[in-house]
Amino acid sequence: MTILDKFNNWRRKQRWNRQYKQGRWDSLKKPIEATRYHTIKEFIDTYGKKQPSILDLGSGEGVLNEYLAANSYQYFLGVDFSKVSIEKAKIKQFPHSEFMSADIHSYKPSRKFDIIIFNEVFYYIHNSQKEHVLQRMLNQLEENGILIVSIYREGTSCWEYFKNLQCIDFKVVTTEEEKTYWKIGAYKTITS
Repeated sequence: MTILDKFNNWRRKQRWNRQYKQGRWDSLKKPIEATRYHTIKEFIDTYGKKQPSILDLGSGEGVLNEYLAANSYQYFLGVDFSKVSIEKAKIKQFPHSEFMSADIHSYKPSRKFDIIIFNEVFYYIHNSQKEHVLQRMLNQLEENGILIVSIYREGTSCWEYFKNLQCIDFKVVTTEEEKTYWKIGAYKTITS
């Protein structure tokens, strides 16, 4: 990334921290988001192993955890760019869960996971870094693990990065609001 890209990334982080403090992202807990979270949960339950380890990239304040039963996963790590959202997630004290603030452009998990979720975060990755970030995360996926990708609306310059993976499920989650929808895909790596 160029110096200007890094500066813009820093500004985005400041803006998200401010917005989380002001409650701007409380909308993620509204019923309109529920179907999206239920679809992610359905993919976890259907295609993930029993009691998986989960990495939620773009976890915010842990909204996905609120949809998961405590005994349905072995370990959950939520990662978000916003330190404020991570502080809010930690207060909730979800069982078997940890949360940390990190920049997805450089973050490398210290362990492997059964399920890795790009939770409304892939389109925020700088275009020059998308392939690197995706490969870094795929390297941290356990054998037979799954990757779940949730993207708001069309997600320009996103879906083409997943074309070399095996798509095991794909849904468009619509709402009653005309232009509010998500595309959610579940993927496995192709083994030769």
